[in-house]
Amino acid sequence: MSSLRDEQRRQPAPDRGTAGQGWEVKLPETDPRAEPSPTRDEGKSNVELWEQVWARENLTTALKRVESNRGAPGTDGMTVKDLRPYLKEHWLEIRAALESGAYKPTPVRRVEIPKPDGGVRLLGIPTVIDRLLQQAIAQVLTPIFERKFSSYSYGFRPGRSAHDAILKAQGYVQEGYEWVVDIDLEKFFDRVNHDMLMARVAREVKDKRVLKLIRAYLNSGVMVNGVVMETEEGTPQGGPLSPLLSNIMLDDLDKELEKRGHKFVRYADDCNIHVKTQRAGERVMESVREFLEKKLKLKVNPKKSKVDRAKRVKFLGFSFYKYKGEMLIRVANRSLERFRDKLRRLTKRTRTGKLEEIIQEINTYIVGWIGYYRQANTPSVYEKLDGWIRRRLRQMIWKRWKRGTTRFRELVRLGVPKWRAQEGAGGTSPWRMSTSPVVKEALSNEYFHNLGLKSIKGRYQELCVSR
Repeated sequence: MSSLRDEQRRQPAPDRGTAGQGWEVKLPETDPRAEPSPTRDEGKSNVELWEQVWARENLTTALKRVESNRGAPGTDGMTVKDLRPYLKEHWLEIRAALESGAYKPTPVRRVEIPKPDGGVRLLGIPTVIDRLLQQAIAQVLTPIFERKFSSYSYGFRPGRSAHDAILKAQGYVQEGYEWVVDIDLEKFFDRVNHDMLMARVAREVKDKRVLKLIRAYLNSGVMVNGVVMETEEGTPQGGPLSPLLSNIMLDDLDKELEKRGHKFVRYADDCNIHVKTQRAGERVMESVREFLEKKLKLKVNPKKSKVDRAKRVKFLGFSFYKYKGEMLIRVANRSLERFRDKLRRLTKRTRTGKLEEIIQEINTYIVGWIGYYRQANTPSVYEKLDGWIRRRLRQMIWKRWKRGTTRFRELVRLGVPKWRAQEGAGGTSPWRMSTSPVVKEALSNEYFHNLGLKSIKGRYQELCVSR
């Protein structure tokens, strides 16, 4: 074990009177996807939250969630697989440290994720132990704040999704609110003011022990290249508490927009306000920017924030288009380009490996992709993507055949008459030859279907039927 984990092991010995009985990590039959705490009693005093957080049933649910989410190790190197055995041996020590106030969260591991439009998104990966404790806290606090949150907020909330948010936005556009105030908060998760955030948490949470532990997580620091850096602001993305804390912070924005009577949709830090004219949008942009920067101390990104027509704005990967007077949902252009970039890497014509394994990788990606973008009313786009993927595979296969004699032999083997196979054996451009009638005859749609290649359009239609 690393020194960080050793430090956790050296926490004070448990006091049986305060730490409670040993946690054997025996799992009852509960749903690991459960959002609220199973021990939460809405009628009980908020001061009892500490006991609810560390109740066996709540911890068991949290453990299941952490294990099902898997995820990378934190700075101590402990994996999710190691967590359960570690808890069996050390839970009493951790619990005693929590009770005495001596528990100190481990600094998170900094990870940089490239953004599609440039720059990086900074993630903070907590240790699996801290993920467990954060998850337990989040499960108890979620139902408390859910009752207060706006119905126009959709991000990271039980029973709500990005699909619900985009349908709400579509409804606004259908009503004639076709101009969008697209607000982009600059590095929101990195710049949240800790004092302002904790003041908002304390509006509903009165148990000082819970408040102290949340503050400790905010101040736990970040490890970059082996050096621990203090965190004076921000709530690092990557921990179970972060989504809830971001919604708590931005709930003031929701309430302000509601008070003004605006038509809006917010998903985490992505907020769109719908208005009827460009002039109205510009006025709203200015007033909301002032509210965010003066009241919440958050920075609006002037380069990415804009007022534009809904059909030119990307929201959660989607956009809109008008067809026969109706505003429909489509996949945003940038989302389509990211899809193509991924498939170009998967079907690179110089790629090695078994064709069946490559197709399995493609299937895994496109099934997940269309599972998200099934909300778009664009079956013709999906049909074109299917054809494009098959063409990418044809050029890769044709390139693999390398020599003219090999190409001739393979085409004949696939059922092309010898007198026609010569047409597909020549040529120098794999991309151009992928549209050759002879190559398309040999490597037909049925050929790829028999290899197990999934159809995006076909999967879309299946999902539409099951809605």
